[in-house]
Formats: sequence, C-alpha cells, structure tokens
Amino acid sequence: MSYRITVHSLLLSAAIILPIQHSTALAETTAQAAEQVIPHELKPPQKDIAQIDENLDGYFEEKPYQIPMVLNDSVENHMEYFKTRGRDVFQKWLDRSARYIPVMKDIFREKNLPEDLVYVAMIESGFNPYAISWARAVGPWQFMPETGKLYGLKIDWWVDERKDPIKSTQAAAEHLKDLHNLFGSWPLAMASYNAGAGKVQRAVLRTRSEDFWDLKASRYIRRETKNYVPKYMAATIIAKNPEAYGFAIQPYDLFVFDEVIISESIDLRLAARCAGTTYDVIKELNPELKRWVTPPDATNYILRVPKGTGDQFSASFASIPADQKIRWERHLVAKGETLAGIATQYNTSPEAIRDINNLKKNRIIPGKHLLIPVDANAKQQDVSYLSPDQTGKKQQILYRVRRGDNLTRIASKHDVTVADIRQWNDGIRSVRAGQKIKLVVDVDRI
Repeated sequence: MSYRITVHSLLLSAAIILPIQHSTALAETTAQAAEQVIPHELKPPQKDIAQIDENLDGYFEEKPYQIPMVLNDSVENHMEYFKTRGRDVFQKWLDRSARYIPVMKDIFREKNLPEDLVYVAMIESGFNPYAISWARAVGPWQFMPETGKLYGLKIDWWVDERKDPIKSTQAAAEHLKDLHNLFGSWPLAMASYNAGAGKVQRAVLRTRSEDFWDLKASRYIRRETKNYVPKYMAATIIAKNPEAYGFAIQPYDLFVFDEVIISESIDLRLAARCAGTTYDVIKELNPELKRWVTPPDATNYILRVPKGTGDQFSASFASIPADQKIRWERHLVAKGETLAGIATQYNTSPEAIRDINNLKKNRIIPGKHLLIPVDANAKQQDVSYLSPDQTGKKQQILYRVRRGDNLTRIASKHDVTVADIRQWNDGIRSVRAGQKIKLVVDVDRI
C-alpha cells in the first residue's frame, strides 16, 4: 500500500468536513488509524512527522520540518536501508554533518530559504568537501564545472571553490532558489538539482502534472531521479532525530576559523608554522586550494587559519624576511625540455622541482604543468621543509572510461601508473567506453 501523510492535509479535511467543535476528535481518530497502518519500526516520532504547509503558518509555534515530508513506501524503503545495510555509511554522514550543518544553515537562513535544504548535501556527498562523482562532479554539493562557474565558483589550476563548504553552499542556495522559482515546488526543485531543469520540465509536460510523485510513477525521469526525493526525505527524517532510529552523532569540531588577507603567494606549510598549527589543519580549513600554495595571481587572498590564531599568524608572517619567502611559478612543459633546463631557467635545482611535484626520477611529460619555486632575489631556494609526504591526501574515485581512452592515457591523465590501475581493478588488461574503474588520486591535483 502506498500512502502519504502530512499534517496540513489532516487539518484541512477536519476543517472542511466537520464542524469546528468536532475537528479535534476527527484528528485523533485519523491519527489512530494512521498508527495502525504504519509499521512501528518505520514510524517517525509523532512530533517530527507533523508537517505544516507554507500557506498554514501559525498553526504551530515551531515547524519540525521546513519542507513538508511524505511518508510512503519509497521513503520507508530508504529509511530501512539507512538503518540496516547503509547504517555505517549513514553514521559517517551524521558524524561529518555536525561540523558543517551550523554554518550551512546560517547561509540558507540569510537567503530566506528552508534550512532543511542542508540535507541535500547529505545525500549528494555525505558533507564531504573532497567528494568526486564518476561524472567529475565535485564537493559537498556535487557541482559540475559549468554549473559551478554559472553560480560564481572559481575553478582553475590553483583553486576549486566547489570544494569550499561555505562558497559552494552559497552557490547551491542560489541554484536551489532558482529551481524553486521555476517549478514552485521543492520536490521538483530537488529532482531538477539531480537531473537538470530541462529534463524535469519535459517530464512535467509529458505527464501533464506538477506533482513529483506523478513524475516518479512515469517513465519520463531516470531511476536515480525517482529515488532522489525519497532518499532526501528519508535522510532528513532520520538526521533530525537520529536517536529515535538508533543513531548517535559523535562530537565533531565545528567549522570555525579566523580569516587573514594574504597579499602574496604563501606556501601552506609556512602558513601553518606562522599560525602554530599543522599543514593538514590549514588544508582542511581551505579545501578549495588544489596545490599547497595560495594562488600567485591573487593579491588579496583570504586564507583561513584556526580560530584564535589570526593575530599570531599576521605577526609571524610579517616578521619573515623577504629572502626567506618563496614565490611560485606555473610552468607548462614544452616538447624537448628537460628538468635540468627548467631548473636553470628558474635558478632552482632539479631536485627541488622533482620533490615538490612528486616526480618519479627526472621524467617530465610535455603538456603537463610543474610548480616551480622562485626567489625574487635570484637565489636558489631551500625547500627542504616542503616534504612531499605533505602534499595532500589520497581519494578514491570512480572514473568513467571515455571513447578513445586506454590504460596508458588514463594513467597519464591522473598522474598514476598503469600498474596502479591494474592493482586497483583486479588486474584489468583493457577498458571499454562507459566502463567505471577505480582510481586513487591526490586530492590536491583534482
């Protein structure tokens, strides 16, 4: 049996069918009937399932959900999955959510949008700033490059703001607002976030319905999109009252920080020393940085440092002599160039270039870029403190093989070896277009 339960429907039926003095009795009778239909283990807490439509503001002092929930077979199935086979993964999502939800909710509140939209990030990425889909969607909100740039996110060789929890949430809020303005429905807006507005518009025209559940019952949207809204509702119901479903949120440091303005490029290890912290902490606060330096072309870059260390950083950085700071160049390797020749060109050493770029031997590939340490005073730099084991964390991704790809081309594109790819994929010898394979890549290079 498929059923949907929302409080506003109960309220309206009580008001229309019976006189006012009998409405309370009818609501109690209807609620008791619902109690008998919904299996106990799937039934959300009564105070949480109470939904209020935007047109019925004022019936209750507080709305448990800003977006009306529906409890039907599809939502129940996703809840059951999260509680059983997907339990470990959902627990990780909950744990990570405690770090980012407060700052994300603030953004939606400032834009006069429902705060519960933060749970879209839960089903998109599990609140993981480094999440990457097989289609190369990136970040907690899984923006594709074109959509990210459309909403003001900078994506280049140095930074990818899709990974930034704050900037990407601001972009996601604007995107969801535009989709809601287009469809006038949050379920359809979410379906469009997953599939694209054009596909949902065509499905609406073909079904002649503006109800997501009618679209779900049709053949005009993909299975992934059909499951997207029920998955969101199931995740939201559990995440807003995890204890009722056997989950517990573990303590997690909030995403808080100080901001300092950098007028010149700075290595993140040097930044960590100035702030009295570690490279990993600086990198986690600034996930948009794809390299281990701030962009050389950004004259007023805002860098995040641990809360309470902003003044210490500024004082320490100001005291460092200019000849002890490193300037960085991005060099495009041309055909015929050697590592020694490039080192001579920039007055540095082949060892420094090799270590910083994590190269194997002195092999360089035409068309690739190298990060070069340069001193303004034309002196060779001491880069011994830039240990290559600090260049970032590894992330497993699913790569969808494209037409014309082979193992050698894929390996070169992702700075790995063919042997690595074979090891990660049970010794595969060849690939075909459309196939998905596992890759382990440096998140700094994504």
